[in-house]
Amino acid sequence: MSIEDYGGGQSPQADVLVVTTNDVPGHTVQQVIGEVFGLTVRSRHLGSQIGAGLKSMIGGELKGLTKTLVETRNQAMDRLIEQARARGANGVLAMRFDVTEAADIGTEVCAYGTAVVISKA
Repeated sequence: MSIEDYGGGQSPQADVLVVTTNDVPGHTVQQVIGEVFGLTVRSRHLGSQIGAGLKSMIGGELKGLTKTLVETRNQAMDRLIEQARARGANGVLAMRFDVTEAADIGTEVCAYGTAVVISKA
C-alpha cells in the first residue's frame, strides 16, 4: 500500500475550507451558520478481525484496519463538507473527529465543526 492509502485531507481546489483552528489567517468570518457533522458507522469484516487477532499476537501494524479507519474518517469528512455546503457555508472551523465503538459491532466516526461563511480580509 502507498502513502496515499494512509492519509486524508482536502485538495487545494476545495470549495469548502475545513480547518482545525478557530479562525483562518487572512480571512474574516462573515456569518456563523452553526454546527455541522458527518457520521458513519463501519463494521469490521470477519477476515480482517481474524487477521488482526493473529497479528496482535506477534506485534506490528494492523494495515487492513488502518486502511479501513482512514477510509471511514474520509467518508465522515466528505459528509461534513456536504452538509456545510448544503447550508451555504464555504468553511468549517474547529473541525474534530470523534471515534467510538458502536455496540461492539463496529466503529462510529463523527467529523464535526462550525460551518461559516468566510471571505478574504
